[in-house]
Amino acid sequence: MSVQPPPAEQRIVIENAAIATVDAQDTEYARGHVVILGNRIESVGDGPAPAWLDNVVRRINAEGHLVTPGLVNTHHHFYQWITRGLAQDAILFDWLVALYPTWARIDEHLVHAAAQGSAAALLKSGCSTASDHHYVFPKDGGDVLGASVEAVQELGLRFTALRGSMDRGRKDGGLPPDHAVEDLDAILAASEAAVDRYHDAGFGSMLHVALAPCSPFSVSTELLRQSAELARRKGVRLHTHGSETAEEERFCKELFGMGPTDYFESVGWLGEDVWMAHCVHMNDSDIAKFAETGTGVAHCPSSNARLGAGIARVPDMLRAGVPVGLGVDGTASNESGELGTELRNALLINRLHGSPTALTGRQALRLGTMGGARVLGRQHEIGSVEAGKLADLALWKVDGVMHSSIADPVAALTFGALPPLSVLFVNGNAVVEKGVLTTVDEDRIALACARAARELAARPV
Repeated sequence: MSVQPPPAEQRIVIENAAIATVDAQDTEYARGHVVILGNRIESVGDGPAPAWLDNVVRRINAEGHLVTPGLVNTHHHFYQWITRGLAQDAILFDWLVALYPTWARIDEHLVHAAAQGSAAALLKSGCSTASDHHYVFPKDGGDVLGASVEAVQELGLRFTALRGSMDRGRKDGGLPPDHAVEDLDAILAASEAAVDRYHDAGFGSMLHVALAPCSPFSVSTELLRQSAELARRKGVRLHTHGSETAEEERFCKELFGMGPTDYFESVGWLGEDVWMAHCVHMNDSDIAKFAETGTGVAHCPSSNARLGAGIARVPDMLRAGVPVGLGVDGTASNESGELGTELRNALLINRLHGSPTALTGRQALRLGTMGGARVLGRQHEIGSVEAGKLADLALWKVDGVMHSSIADPVAALTFGALPPLSVLFVNGNAVVEKGVLTTVDEDRIALACARAARELAARPV
């Protein structure tokens, strides 16, 4: 009996495109090609693809397009998709006080809808990899983490699920309602279970897990310390909010006798396996410690502006060698929910430091691609258009009325309006075509999210 050979992997050929590879040399091609073989990039280069290629199932003439790596989102709160447009004029602490009572009423059903809305917005804005920091676990909410994972898998987004936590409720001087926090032992047990259930450390994994106590003002010192020990024992990364506001700085100094960075250092929370969101209020010493330890930063320009938190010192961080990626943050503080628009916002906001060269368009693109990949510890898999890496690619249409007169295609993406997304490949699969999701009906998601938002708003506090 003869054994049939396995089917040959199929190829997709993209030609005639401007390509920004975001590799170590920032290689660009004015008119080049990319070949996808299975779920990896087989080749990238100038001119047309090799003529000898076989098993080509799709050939894309990308004339008038810019090809970039798929964007990488390093900080988000998916559940907030159904609480957008609230507390519109509040600083962070007041915003949290206003919204925590609502968030404390979520459950797995509502989280599933919200996660699909958030993931859809990310994919449609060119984002192929995202992390979601979920830290609200109401006692009667069901499996909210599992609901997020299931929702994202249906859409085809590469995902890092951050098992967040809070154990400092109002009775202990924290901001969240007491019934929305967990005790230390329950958090540690659930965190380990989440890693065992979901984390896939293999090359090309579609699902990672990291441990993510919420913030210095909503968790105990012991939770931070033991979460770090657990994460390192299990071989996963660590994430939290850090140095987001001036109020947080004062809180840490009053409670711990030191600023946030020194406090995190004292509990083992600096290192190459750690990244923190925001990092707006960082002094020279803080930046130096992040650089020395390889601690990463998720820069969230739109959310920082929406909450009036301030302007992070991203140019100084980059000069010091700090790993920096971009984040949307929760859509209750960045209602657009798009990562693509953060390229432009990061570029413009960081020039408010007083220099038109504080951040360039290509640096903004790097923040949103390779910078994010490095922050998530996946720089060897994603973040650049290079042979051997995973086929996460965005094809931006830059020859339309909004962009055709912009001389530089990278400037069209980073300085101009967000270009139409013709195709987004994740793991070699086209999950967006002509700006529309291919995996799930968008109207169904929109309807489910509207219903979930109304249901949550109607629940008694």
